[in-house]
Amino acid sequence: MTAGNRFWTVFVREVRSAVRTRTYIALGVVTGSVLFGLAHAGGGPAGGYVPTVVDTLVAVEVLVPTLAFAVGYRAIADPAVRGELDILDTYPLSTWSYVGGVYAGRALLLLTIVVVPLLALGINVATTAGPETTVFASHRGVDSPVLFIRFIALTVLYALSSLTIAFLLSALAGSRGRALVLALAGLLVLTVGSDLAVFAALDAGVTTGTLGGALAMTPAGAYRGLVFDQVLYVAVPGRSAFVPTWVAALSLLFWWGLTFVGAMLATDAA
Repeated sequence: MTAGNRFWTVFVREVRSAVRTRTYIALGVVTGSVLFGLAHAGGGPAGGYVPTVVDTLVAVEVLVPTLAFAVGYRAIADPAVRGELDILDTYPLSTWSYVGGVYAGRALLLLTIVVVPLLALGINVATTAGPETTVFASHRGVDSPVLFIRFIALTVLYALSSLTIAFLLSALAGSRGRALVLALAGLLVLTVGSDLAVFAALDAGVTTGTLGGALAMTPAGAYRGLVFDQVLYVAVPGRSAFVPTWVAALSLLFWWGLTFVGAMLATDAA
């Protein structure tokens, strides 16, 4: 059996396990309800794609890492507690095949929970917004479904980066109790840490010229900056960049790669 086949076996096992877990279905329903509720409360679907992104951005920024940690915080800790990792050491299964397969399965689950409600919301906008919302006078900008697709794509990247952080903390935990504590701490840092860093930087006298680059160093800040630059500001010509786009994109990729490698090393040492 090749490494690819071993990876696929682990991946299929994770997917089958997720399908049998009703909790994940509930998470998807709750996610969809929250997004639709916020969007309609703000009148976004009737206004167009960009107003819908404005209405849901803050919620998505918090929901995505929360869901990522819910899906991934026990992904490595549980097998370690059950002794599954010790048993797997006796099989010709590499750490990459195991961690990669588990991650791919959990990633598919996470993206289903996140992307399906967003796609449904986009369809709702397409069938609700009138043709006059293509140009929204209040912002003097041009609306487009392409901007909403960009929003979903950036959210996918944010979700995958958040999931690798959850995997790293799960691999470091070693027990279910520590996994929960680390997950809550990591979620707190991920969701509000960037904002606290902004306030600290402003208090320390950091200029606005360097603040954008500093914001892009955190996953949440990079995601928020990319949404502003590639979705919201694109619809409003003449606005300057919120954060350096290339820095924000590289930051998310860096966090994804660094924490994934860290999760493999921590699993190998467990």
